[in-house]
Amino acid sequence: MAHELKLVNVLSMHGGDNRRRGDLGAFECTYKAEITSIFPLSATEKLYKIRISDPDERDRFGFRPGQFIMLELPGIGEAPFSISSAHGGAVELCIRRCGNLTNFLDKVGRGATVGLRGPFGTSFPVEHMHGQNILLIAGGIGLAPLRAPISYVLENRCCFGKVDIIYGTKTAEQLIFTYEYDRWRNDEVSLHVVVEHADPSWQGPVGRTTDVLAEIIARRGGTLKDTCAIVCGPPAMFTSVCSALTKADIPMQKMFVSLERRMHCGMGKCCRCNIGSTYTCLEGPVFDYWTVMNLKEAI
Repeated sequence: MAHELKLVNVLSMHGGDNRRRGDLGAFECTYKAEITSIFPLSATEKLYKIRISDPDERDRFGFRPGQFIMLELPGIGEAPFSISSAHGGAVELCIRRCGNLTNFLDKVGRGATVGLRGPFGTSFPVEHMHGQNILLIAGGIGLAPLRAPISYVLENRCCFGKVDIIYGTKTAEQLIFTYEYDRWRNDEVSLHVVVEHADPSWQGPVGRTTDVLAEIIARRGGTLKDTCAIVCGPPAMFTSVCSALTKADIPMQKMFVSLERRMHCGMGKCCRCNIGSTYTCLEGPVFDYWTVMNLKEAI
């Protein structure tokens, strides 16, 4: 490997991103934006492409893999969503229909006006993973925040060693971003898609992400040295996956998870995402696993 990995404390690496409630400053700014396309991903998820209306504001707007924005529907409210696209420019959000705001959003069409605030939060330290093998592991809708670091890795493929993507859902109908799979495989990436319960139409492997991970670890002699991992999915998955990664010699400081599911207001005011004195919307949502293990009841 040509590059030496420098372990990064995600909580401190972004400096000004870790704003407390009384220091949000310019983050109160709301950008007027337009939904330019809507693409159905599954029965309950759609991909919304959103463009900031003012060209100058659009040029200045940037974000990093793992960050999130607050999406406002005028007269309805706002909610946080992880950014699924790779970097600056148009914002792509994978949104599941599951509440008042998202049910209303499901009914609007292309051209609807919305508000954007952000970007907020910490990000996956992908530049510090250069020279390493990469494991990107997602469960369910966890592929939405993982799509951003996947895009970064593909765009900078020469900077990484072996790249494996593991993605699992309960059924094949719940898989999202299926149209991306061939492109991901064509970029010298090993993509492993697995479902827990197969219907007759499913021709792929059946099982869990941990089953696929165990096979990869076994093929590499039981060790995953020189590897960094990003894990996105339900909290229950973090424990099993990260435990297997630890046994395969990956330090907890080289595993990164996103705790975005706890967030609501994005400003540390509603107190829904706090874990002790830590607000995941202000100090996360991306944490290394060592930090998560030291946050009581984080998962």
